[in-house]
Amino acid sequence: MNHHHHHIQGLIASGTKHVVRRTFAAGKAKKGGRGGGDAPLSKEIKSTTVVGANTLKDGSDPNISPASTYYPDWVWRLLHNRPALSELRRKNVETLPYDDLKRFVKLHTRSKIKENNSIKANN
Repeated sequence: MNHHHHHIQGLIASGTKHVVRRTFAAGKAKKGGRGGGDAPLSKEIKSTTVVGANTLKDGSDPNISPASTYYPDWVWRLLHNRPALSELRRKNVETLPYDDLKRFVKLHTRSKIKENNSIKANN
């Protein structure tokens, strides 16, 4: 080891450039290594714990918190399906609720930008 250290220092001192590359032998991976075990889990364990989230040596996987108490209300609104631009275009803009009107303007603007970009790209 000491011999390598002096050799590298000599190369650096002489100003030569060398590329050192670490390579690995090709072949089959050994069986029974660390991690990677896909042991079958019961449905009960899968639905009550966050499997694989433990980072502590002597710890265990954390339990899943009851959804209604742990997360804020806005998280559940993310799951609602919102209308597509084509659906909003079929409706009367003057009677749209405020949130749908905002969505219509955003999606309409986005589609115009994409259309203009594609026209510019083709010219």
